Amino acid sequence: MPTITSANLAQAIVKLVAADALPALVGNLVLGNLVNRDFEPILSQAGNTVNVPIPPVMVANNIAEAGEIQTQNPSLGNAQIVLDTHAEASFQIPDVTKVVAVPELLKLYMQPAITALAERVETDLMSLAQQFTANSPLGTGGSPLTEALVDSAETALFSAKVPSAQSKYLVVDPAAYSQLRQIPRFSEYRTAGEAGLRALVEGNVGRIKDFYVFRSQFVAKSGNAPQVSHNLAFAKDAIGLAIRRLPQPIPGTGAIAEYAEMGGFGVRVLMSYQPNTLAQQFTVDILYGTGILRNNFGVQVRT
Repeated sequence: MPTITSANLAQAIVKLVAADALPALVGNLVLGNLVNRDFEPILSQAGNTVNVPIPPVMVANNIAEAGEIQTQNPSLGNAQIVLDTHAEASFQIPDVTKVVAVPELLKLYMQPAITALAERVETDLMSLAQQFTANSPLGTGGSPLTEALVDSAETALFSAKVPSAQSKYLVVDPAAYSQLRQIPRFSEYRTAGEAGLRALVEGNVGRIKDFYVFRSQFVAKSGNAPQVSHNLAFAKDAIGLAIRRLPQPIPGTGAIAEYAEMGGFGVRVLMSYQPNTLAQQFTVDILYGTGILRNNFGVQVRT
């Protein structure tokens, strides 16, 4: 049995924090769980650029009898995502040994930090809605979200040749989500079956017009009286979220780091001692960038 030392106990504490950090982060994300995530466990720094290849467009040639093939020279497209956000959330624990003895205490400290990181990622992703210009924006500010608007959004993505096998999502603000729940055809058992019953009793819209519908508190807004909510209808490949590893701290500086990586996400957890407060400081941080991959795979739905 290995000897318990202060060094391996400290490493174990950081691993414990890291193990709880990432599942909690993923659970607090909405849009972050729907977009195309590009994660590699390679070390990067803020300001680095990630190049995401885009498949080329090719055409089919009708080769006549005794004819020849027509060689095409497709070139990969490229979407650049700059790792321009190094987000962190830090907290201090006066007596870290209590966390080891009572793991529930760790969740009390971790939850606010993780929620803050998730909100930052969601806000940055939702701010991209106004950059989708390939398809004309639908709806107007201050108007309700109607069945006709949802139908038009699905038609726009179909016309943009979004593959039918690729899931389509509609992320809206709370008011628009409420308006969808009040559309009689979608919220009554007699017209929508079990889906209507879930919308009526559980409050879950579920799926409408081939969209999986989600609500977010971080839908971008602009203007005044009335404000315009920039809801977003999109396919997964419309948006990219690139995440890279942050480097380990310099050895001997008193900080210990551990990585938590799962399902296209990765965060770093740092533990260091703060002599001014006689407490252990924990920092959960993430290096990421967001960007549009396929502009025609998304459309604004204004309400």
